[in-house]
Amino acid sequence: MRLPARMPQYQSRTGRPKMRLIEGRGGGDDSMTESFLIFRRQLRKKQTEVEKKLWRYLRSKQFESLKFRRQEQIGQYIVDFVCFRIKLIIELDGSQHIDDREKDEISDKWLKSQGFTILRFWNNEVMKNMEGVLSSIHTYCVKHPPLTPPINGGG
Repeated sequence: MRLPARMPQYQSRTGRPKMRLIEGRGGGDDSMTESFLIFRRQLRKKQTEVEKKLWRYLRSKQFESLKFRRQEQIGQYIVDFVCFRIKLIIELDGSQHIDDREKDEISDKWLKSQGFTILRFWNNEVMKNMEGVLSSIHTYCVKHPPLTPPINGGG
C-alpha cells in the first residue's frame, strides 16, 4: 500500500505500515488530515483476521453498550480499537511486537499521559481464547464505568 509522500511511515501494532502525523490529532494541514483519513479507511478495509474476529464482538455497541472505533487516530498514533467514553484502547499484538517492545512502551506512555488505559492481547489469544479476551475487556469495563459530566448548579 503506497502512503502519501509527506507522511513518514512506520510499523503499526498489527505489523502493517502506519503513518505518523506530526501535529497531533487532526493536525493543522488539511491535505495531511485528508491523506490520514484515507489511510485509516484503508486499514479498516484491510483488517487482519484477528482484528475482524474481535471487531465482531465490539462493533455496533454490542459490548456493554459501549461504542468502539477501529483504527482510530489519537495524537500521532493509530490504535486498533478505542472507546473514548471510558478511555480504553485495545491493541492486538503479533509476533513482530517481541522486537518492537520499545516502540510500544513509548506509545503506551504517551497514550496513558492522555488518560487512556491500554489492554494488549496477543493475536493467538484472540484466535484461541476469545472468551478469555472478552472476559478481560468486560472486567475492565465493569470496573471503569463511563465518565459522567459534573452536575450543573451543584455546590
